[in-house]
Parts: sequence; structure tokens; C-alpha cells
Amino acid sequence: MKKSSQICVSSRPFFNYVNLLSGVTETKFVVLLTPDLLQRLAEKSITKKELLIAVEKDFTLVSLLIAGVASPKATVRYSCASTLVNLTEKNPKELYPHMDFFISLLDSKYRILKWNGMAAIANLCAVDVDKKFDANFDKYYGFLNDEYMVTVANVVGNSSKIALAKPYLVPKITDELLRVEKISISPHLTDECRRVIAEQAIKSFNQFFGKMGAAEKAKVLSFVKKYADSTRASLRKEADLFLRRRSM
Repeated sequence: MKKSSQICVSSRPFFNYVNLLSGVTETKFVVLLTPDLLQRLAEKSITKKELLIAVEKDFTLVSLLIAGVASPKATVRYSCASTLVNLTEKNPKELYPHMDFFISLLDSKYRILKWNGMAAIANLCAVDVDKKFDANFDKYYGFLNDEYMVTVANVVGNSSKIALAKPYLVPKITDELLRVEKISISPHLTDECRRVIAEQAIKSFNQFFGKMGAAEKAKVLSFVKKYADSTRASLRKEADLFLRRRSM
């Protein structure tokens, strides 16, 4: 059967033209990013999925998303930031030149942008040839002392990805995560929050346990055993599964 390309015109003004690829059966949309892109985001006349497709077709448009992160409009700010995070996961090599920008998000006054920065940095660790994360290790893990549970949980949750990308940092990362049982209580971080974080730590440990040395493994097993009888059912279950799997 002869292959063909098909033109489809979207009713959305965001789709200004269609890329025709010979020998491809499915429709391919290519988005023309006009100067009023940020306004279109504010009006919600384009979706993050459409935005992602557009930038993956032309990575020079990343700078436009970075500019959008500084927008005073929350819809624009967070749409651009979340799209950038998706791009770092799917296309880390193309986004790595902007590593310094993502590191700068750790200083944002907006907590969501901090979390976006944490996720993006973790994604880019796999291609971090200049060891920019290493230079900011203490800053990144300093957020384990943050007063907000979600901030701490983001550090813990992203740690397995960092550890797998940079196995030489496993001892340091392990020691940092072991600190979560002693994090301070705050109005935004209760005892129950600490149990949630401990559960996340166990999940992270499980992902890179095989990269640990004997000393780290012993400390982690001791940590997990403390939660075998936790009052939090999901934490208790996670600890039990971990010990069954790793104590053999």
C-alpha cells in the first residue's frame, strides 16, 4: 500500500501550518510559534501538549519558554515551566545547555518553580558532563531542611534518578536521605508528613540499592526496619516489601 502524507488544518489559531513528511502515514502537526505565544497561553487557546510538540520540532524555541517562566501570569509561568520539565526528561541533551537556568529556579520565590527546577535538574544529571549538579549538591540537598513537606518530598523523590545517573554520589545521597527521620516539625510539616517522606525515601532507596556499597546498604536496612511497625499503613507496607526483597 502506497504511503501518503495528509494535511490537517486545526481550528486553533495556534496551528498555523502543517509539516508534510513524505513516506509518513500519520498526520504531523508542526506549530508555528507566533510572537503572541505567551498571550495565547494566558488565554488558554493552546495546550501544553501542543506547546511540547512545537518545541520538539524546533529547540531554539526553548528560550521562549524560559522567558515565559518569568511571566507574572500564573497560567503562562507554570505552563512554560512544566513543559520545560517534560523536555528535560524526553530530550536532556537538547536542554542541558540551559542547566544553569534550572539551577537558578531553586532560588525562585514560587515553590512550584522550585519543584520544577528540582525535577529538571534531576533529569539533566544523566548528561551533566560539566558536573554542574555536583557543584550545587549542598544547595539541592539543603532543601531537606525546608519547612514545606512537598519541597522535601521532591528532593527525596528525585534522588533515585540522580543516584542512578551519578553512582559515585550514591554514598553522599544515601547519607542525605537517611536524615529525613530527623527533619524538624513545622506548621507545614507534621509527624505524619515525616512518615510520608520516609515512605518516599524507602521507594528511592529501592531504586538505587544495587548501586550502594555494603556500608550504605547496612545503614539503609537499619533505617527501613524502623518503619516496619509504622502507624502509617502504606509506609509499613513499603518497609515490609523492601525488607522482604533486600534482606534475602
